[in-house]
Amino acid sequence: MSLTRKLEQLVEELAVLDDSQERLSLIVDRAKRVPHLPASERTDANRVRGCVSVVWLVGEIRDGACHFRADAEAPLVRGLVLFVCDFFSGFPASALAHTEVDPLETLRITRDLSPTRRNGLTAVRHAIRQFAQRQLATPLP
Repeated sequence: MSLTRKLEQLVEELAVLDDSQERLSLIVDRAKRVPHLPASERTDANRVRGCVSVVWLVGEIRDGACHFRADAEAPLVRGLVLFVCDFFSGFPASALAHTEVDPLETLRITRDLSPTRRNGLTAVRHAIRQFAQRQLATPLP
């Protein structure tokens, strides 16, 4: 499945919620079921720069695909960051390295966020792209 198709499915799935605030509430509620990162991963090396709230992002490669886990101190930010990580997880680095896809913008959620939150989420997407770019630059064993 492509990023575009995944985004189309997401839009279809959330189409029943007309209001962007309802979509945002759903995203935050889903995040409550996701375990927090362990303290060993809540490190400065995993911190996303550019976020006002403290956000950690961990990327890994499994079965040739990028997978992302994250955490944040603020519940709203945590929900948004986990949503973005879930959206981009499962794709090869080549699909993520240069993508400009923004699922929150497509779902009209970012328009209700403050500029600092939007900038922080842009930083998270940038960190995901950087992780993918590093994977492409790393020779396989």
